[in-house]
Amino acid sequence: MFFFRKNAFGAHNRMGAEFKKQAIAHRSSAHVNPTKRQLPIEVYFRPSCSAVLNNRFAESSFFTPFYGKSHKEIVIPRSLVSSPRDTVLNYFSILRDAENLKMGKMGGCGTVGMARIPFPFAYNMLTEQYRKKLSYPNYLKSFEGVGRTHLILLEQVPADKPGKDYFFIELETIEGSDKDVTYFAYYYGYVDVGKEKGVYKISSIRLFGEDFLCAAFHGWDHDALAVVEIKFGEWCKLVKKIKPVEQEGHRKTIEFSGTDGNEYRFIFFQLTNHTDILAAQYRKKPGGGWEGIHIVPEKCLQQGGGGGL
Repeated sequence: MFFFRKNAFGAHNRMGAEFKKQAIAHRSSAHVNPTKRQLPIEVYFRPSCSAVLNNRFAESSFFTPFYGKSHKEIVIPRSLVSSPRDTVLNYFSILRDAENLKMGKMGGCGTVGMARIPFPFAYNMLTEQYRKKLSYPNYLKSFEGVGRTHLILLEQVPADKPGKDYFFIELETIEGSDKDVTYFAYYYGYVDVGKEKGVYKISSIRLFGEDFLCAAFHGWDHDALAVVEIKFGEWCKLVKKIKPVEQEGHRKTIEFSGTDGNEYRFIFFQLTNHTDILAAQYRKKPGGGWEGIHIVPEKCLQQGGGGGL
């Protein structure tokens, strides 16, 4: 159901995830005619004011039993992986104060947070299959330069495979550098959770980096309404009438009547850099209920309309 999930595998790892730069593919003006919506340009440049969600283990005493232990010596308490959402929240709560600052990517003025103590514990919250693909040394290396991690967005989205639970996330990190400064970086992505031996573990994570110097100056596909108008209207010839956009917090909902007689509901999440990411698509046929779908509008463009349906 995720618009960018199928192309989310990157060439390298970042923070235990498969990583790519932000998946925004702008098109030339020859293909577009979006409705104009003026926003204060500052919204594209400012950091997050969102609450930090991964705050379950604020006391350092939680980590005391794991001092000096490798991931092979750590057993995850079942209470921490008892439900899909708890697994994700607990995983990022454990990683919040983890740091892997190296020479050349330094920050702080001494020991930062819980140093590397949380990493072996967090690694064991991944499924066995995921750990086979990502060794512990490579997992640890993928966090190089990261001094702190905040989970600022967590929303469950429809699964496209049985037995899986999918979550849309946004992360805020504080990272070191070779410039004698630390800086904030933002990522969004998807976490897949599956059941393994009676508990819920993370089976994959895919992250995209956020760019704060793109949407303010270029393109249109950072805007949810423009995406619906152009990709699903002009390209796929699917949009008959768009209803008013509804926004609650990070979530934007756009519903429209289709040229095929069906109703459509698209869920977007607005990131810190003010980009709207399409995370779920639904269709309701006459007399039926909402069902998850996955339309690829780029196929419509390639095939002259309707090819992505």
